[in-house]
Amino acid sequence: MSLHTESSWDLENQRQQSLQEYESQTASSALDDFRPGTFGCHELLDRTSLLAEQVERAILSHPSCLQNREWYQLAWDASAALRELYQRIGSEHLDPPDEAPGPN
Repeated sequence: MSLHTESSWDLENQRQQSLQEYESQTASSALDDFRPGTFGCHELLDRTSLLAEQVERAILSHPSCLQNREWYQLAWDASAALRELYQRIGSEHLDPPDEAPGPN
């Protein structure tokens, strides 16, 4: 398996399908509980931080990972991606728009 095996189009189709499945299994207003500024969004922010820390502590610093340049780079990239995700979620969650739009 290699990185970036999914095209942007395929990935967006997968996201839309997952969103439709979620909506079909929950109340129509359930997504409102996860918009920026809600506890649900704060939960995602917390989980993202937790996983970034875990990648750094449990994988990036693992002796096997330290010995392999490619593995270390992938672990570093995963950690950096999670930190960037944390920043983006935080910027919208902590300063949500006045009127919450629909899902992106």
